[in-house]
Amino acid sequence: MPRLLQPELLDALPPEHPDARHSRRDLRLINLFMGNHRWLARVVAGAVHDGERILELGAGDGVLACRLAGAGRTVDALDLAPPPPGWPAGLAWHNANLLNFSGYGQYHAVIGNLIFHHFSDAELAALGRSLRDAVRVIIACEPARRKFSQQLFALVAPVFRANRVTLHDAHVSIDAGFDGDELPQLLGLDPARWNWRCRTTRRGACQMVAVRLPPP
Repeated sequence: MPRLLQPELLDALPPEHPDARHSRRDLRLINLFMGNHRWLARVVAGAVHDGERILELGAGDGVLACRLAGAGRTVDALDLAPPPPGWPAGLAWHNANLLNFSGYGQYHAVIGNLIFHHFSDAELAALGRSLRDAVRVIIACEPARRKFSQQLFALVAPVFRANRVTLHDAHVSIDAGFDGDELPQLLGLDPARWNWRCRTTRRGACQMVAVRLPPP
């Protein structure tokens, strides 16, 4: 099935709306269930060299970036929203649209957790043009666009009492997710210049690690 992009309810809610706060809590539980932050931290440890600068795209509540910084990584954040309360003074927060951001050349690696699926194929191609000559590593964890993912979420959602916003947005996110090697292909990564691996997990994640090859 082709990717289907639809508006997500959380994006239209004020940050302090009760449904928004509940949905952000649901997202933390979803990340925990899928193991997204654990996987990203493990992959960063292996793919990003000590001292290399990392930028998290769509950093949201900043939890992942702070986790990586606590492990000794040099990591900044980019998001449309302002930094969350308590954001560490030593970490940069770029309040910007990632499609228009001009500072990718400052970083060696970008990571994204449940962010790339928000963008159309054309927008991903434009983002790829900004990234592929600027950074050395791209790491992403996204919804796997499969019927099984929809069925799995329908089973686990009642367990953590997902609210109406999460129930809607999770299914929309899965419809806009990725399968197989779609994400690196949509980003326009050249297999002669990039080495990537993609896998789908049993908990509904589509994971990508892409590393730019050194020049011959």
